[in-house]
Amino acid sequence: MRDLLPPESARWTRLVAAFGEHFERLGYGLVQTPVLEELAVFQRLGEGTDVVTKEMYAFEDRDGTTIALRPESTAGVARAFIQQHPLVPWKVWYFSQHFRHERPQKGRYRQHHQLGAECFGVADPDLDAEVMVALWDFYRSLGLERMRLEVNSIGDPASRRAFADHLREFLRRHASDLHPDDAEKVERHPLRVLDSKHVQTRTALEGAPTLADAMTTEAAAHFERTLDGLRAADVPYQVNDRLVRGLDYYTHTVFEIVSDAIDAAQSTIGGGGRYDGLVEALGGDPTPAFGFGSGVERVLLACDAEGVFGAAEPEVDVAVVGFGGDQSDVRDLLRELHREGFGAVRAYDGRSPKAQMKAADRSGARLALLLGDDERASGTVTIRDLRGDSPQRQVPRAELSAELRKIL
Repeated sequence: MRDLLPPESARWTRLVAAFGEHFERLGYGLVQTPVLEELAVFQRLGEGTDVVTKEMYAFEDRDGTTIALRPESTAGVARAFIQQHPLVPWKVWYFSQHFRHERPQKGRYRQHHQLGAECFGVADPDLDAEVMVALWDFYRSLGLERMRLEVNSIGDPASRRAFADHLREFLRRHASDLHPDDAEKVERHPLRVLDSKHVQTRTALEGAPTLADAMTTEAAAHFERTLDGLRAADVPYQVNDRLVRGLDYYTHTVFEIVSDAIDAAQSTIGGGGRYDGLVEALGGDPTPAFGFGSGVERVLLACDAEGVFGAAEPEVDVAVVGFGGDQSDVRDLLRELHREGFGAVRAYDGRSPKAQMKAADRSGARLALLLGDDERASGTVTIRDLRGDSPQRQVPRAELSAELRKIL
């Protein structure tokens, strides 16, 4: 885990604000769910996954309930949908902290942060394309260009069952060629073998059947309509028939957006898909849904690699510097400037004028406002340009705000 400090934290604030504004234009509203959930929420959804078996931070609460720090957000949002009964379509976005006790790596910590959006109550494949286009456009708005969209369909339940049977038979014949971690998944979770990161397994998968071979007519039509939406939006994509989700509640479209500007091990900056069986798996009524998550750390790594969306300069307009007196007028002027909407700072603890001017320069302020005995006597403030060569001048205190707005 790590600390997030200024000025990097200001960059995060800008990213979250831009994401929220982008998705609110599509009708999404902010949702916040607790960082703690009952362990059963994740166990029911992810049995057999590394997140549940190895990586979750789980412990017993004082009342005896076993709870966990959330390893991801979709399950908690679905739980909130079931309990709160909002009208559908329910379209929400979030910015969440996630906790996984995994091996730290560049762009991935045991506490990591994610932006995401979820829509419940819509089965239309046009939604699949709409959400992927929206995420693609968001990344483009940050300045990212070296990225690609990989998409696949895992079909409807009938397609998945037929494909799982075909794949299991193939894997049984090649069990000795699989990595041991993957060999144990063959009988219960064969689709998860396709998503293996082990080179040994990926080599053994050459010639494996694909979902396209088992796709029902309805599932194929859903996928083609989704791809048509991407083409209509001029979003380039690649169909990756090895892109799957091993959990049973996923259906139809799955996707990842990959950055080609960062290391391959950390290259996925966003991904998700359709999970029409999720709400029912949690005990709710059958409800179609589609969503994604996008790791903040990964996105900013991609921005750094492409030299876009850098840290902003501190938003300080003026620094107030006092000469003599008890500094009450410095205090009062600073307050007035804040209330007028200016970014303003000052030095404290009775520092010398020279030290105050150094602090003003370090603050990044464009202007220094000088208050000395002459200014107090005449009811004025002296404006000094710290970043250019404009001449120093005095303005009446009553006209200061208007004058600053003209300059800034």
